[in-house]
Amino acid sequence: MPPPIEFAPHSAVILLSGGLDSATCLALALARGRDCRTISFDYGQRHRHELAAAAALSPGLGAAHHLVVPVGLGAIGGSALTDPGIAVPTAAARVGASPIPTTYVPARNLIFLALATAYAETAGASEIWIGANAVDYSGYPDCREPFLRAFERTAAIGTRAGIRPDGTAAIRVVAPLVHLSKAEIIRVGASLGVDFGLTRSCYDPQITADGKFFACGRCESCAIRRAGFLAAGIEDTTVYAPDLAHPQGAAHG
Repeated sequence: MPPPIEFAPHSAVILLSGGLDSATCLALALARGRDCRTISFDYGQRHRHELAAAAALSPGLGAAHHLVVPVGLGAIGGSALTDPGIAVPTAAARVGASPIPTTYVPARNLIFLALATAYAETAGASEIWIGANAVDYSGYPDCREPFLRAFERTAAIGTRAGIRPDGTAAIRVVAPLVHLSKAEIIRVGASLGVDFGLTRSCYDPQITADGKFFACGRCESCAIRRAGFLAAGIEDTTVYAPDLAHPQGAAHG
């Protein structure tokens, strides 16, 4: 029999995509005294620029270790984020469209949480933190509270870590942002010192030959981000494509 897993009660694995939600989630976990390890996934996403952002944010915010796991979701396809043959829809085109956009990646959070659970079990972390949000979001079914709680129960049944004597999961899934608006998330992150200029949200960025990054300003992720900063009354320092200058670049009032 292998020895029992010794869990550190304040150790956590944080899913870090490089976006503002996951950066805020990491900052919040650190503020609450967690010893944090971050995990990102190179899954064939067209917006791979987020991986560089995650690599910078993890040590910058104070995580102890950063891990990048390759996952070949591009081979499965079915999403505008992994299949170059599917165009990323603009926010304008999304009005009145299907509630689940083509940017949904089939089973993405299910797969990511499973891998994060394996990492947490190996590292002895008692929590997995995810910046999922079900208020200002694109309608992805794997960002909702019922899914996260169901996954936690499944992981407790299907891992050696299992269930504690009190009946609770040995590895908890923590989603502190799931019921917050984007503006509220931005305010929380700002209060914790997150440099949002280092985060990346755009699904269809422009990367110049010399490596300069410009958010498209047209995809739904950009639209949600821009509206969030405006509602929060906090300056949006995102660098948008030169032909997309907009009055929402800085908050007013």
